[in-house]
Amino acid sequence: MTAPLKSIEGTGDLTAVMAEIGRRARAAARVLALAPAAQKKQALAAMAASLRVHSARILAANAEDLAAAKAAGVAASFIDRLTLNDARIESMAAGIETVAALRDPVGHVTESWTRPNGMTIERVRVPLGVIGIIYESRPNVTADAGALCLKSGNAAILRGGSDSTQSSRAIHAALVEGLRAAGLPDAAIQLIPTRDRAAVGMMLAGLDGNIDVIVPRGGKSLVARVQNEARVPIFAHLDGNVHIYVDKAADLAMAKTIVLNAKMRRTGVCGAVETLLVDRAVASAHLKPLVDMLLNAGCEIRGDKDVQALDPRVKAVTEDDWRTEFLDAIIAVGVVDNIDAAIAHIENHGSHHTDAIVTNDNSAADKFLAQVDSAIVLHNASTQFADGGEFGFGAEIGIATGRLHARGPVGVDQLTTFKYRIRGNGQTRP
Repeated sequence: MTAPLKSIEGTGDLTAVMAEIGRRARAAARVLALAPAAQKKQALAAMAASLRVHSARILAANAEDLAAAKAAGVAASFIDRLTLNDARIESMAAGIETVAALRDPVGHVTESWTRPNGMTIERVRVPLGVIGIIYESRPNVTADAGALCLKSGNAAILRGGSDSTQSSRAIHAALVEGLRAAGLPDAAIQLIPTRDRAAVGMMLAGLDGNIDVIVPRGGKSLVARVQNEARVPIFAHLDGNVHIYVDKAADLAMAKTIVLNAKMRRTGVCGAVETLLVDRAVASAHLKPLVDMLLNAGCEIRGDKDVQALDPRVKAVTEDDWRTEFLDAIIAVGVVDNIDAAIAHIENHGSHHTDAIVTNDNSAADKFLAQVDSAIVLHNASTQFADGGEFGFGAEIGIATGRLHARGPVGVDQLTTFKYRIRGNGQTRP
């Protein structure tokens, strides 16, 4: 088994090292595609155990990243995404165990039929091959992505954010230990050993044809770069400009509970609500309690004229605010005439990520769920459920907002494609 590549900061041989990473990944992908489900499950169990065993080492590495980030004066929401603690490490380990317990998608026959000439045709799931994941700040993605790619029979090339370098390296070391325990190649999960941004460009070019798909997970600038430069297919994880619409038939107590959780539970996650829309028919009863609740929770409100009239602390909303993923304790709030106006606002300003309606009118809920064109739509539930773990996937690589191949949380099934297996007994085509 080949030794893992060491850090190459300042060595000047980036091109050669990246080419070698691609070749190793392709060779590992061939092994993983044929690996028995039991062997992959063994590796995942060992990876989870290794995370727990080395939690102190991981937390020490994370402390280095946090100290550097705080010295740089980054936002509190960024610090939250970067921070690891005992509970979050346990959550990573438990997520890997959930992934291990999922049905192995590789080899699963999704459909089969027999033609009049006697040939049988099966459509069967197979791995995508080599998946490149480019992500920012969240070190837990290292574990989530590695586990999901392994379960689905894919080799992973991970490029974490420079701000989480030490954390990602410590987590990756635990994953490699798990691979070795199950006799799988180290190169099944590789972490790019440099902060050099040129490495990202090389990944986007495909590493000599060795990367089959790229998954970007980060802010607008990262996703824009990937979309502009990628020479391989991508699963786009766009910004989460998330909306909640409080319908005229909404229960106020429920609306307050949902909105507060959706905004303030964790402001830096992609499922955090960024825009609150309230139906004009209940604005006189519902709007002020919602505004007071958010302000008292420490959330900045940028509102339209109806909202500004309620409290001098409300700032004027701008057109850009309606399109912004704040990832902070900031929310845009407005009054809309009806459900049709809410749906139109979401279509014009949203990012097709996650949107929710609060209402006791099932017909209104059905209309919203049918007409809002987002990867995830919810009725009477917090948008913070936009998470692969909450879907029962164990983890996710990201939430795809495109319409091709994968949409919503990208789990093990979404990391496979399919092929057709045909069995005959001598048939020829006339």
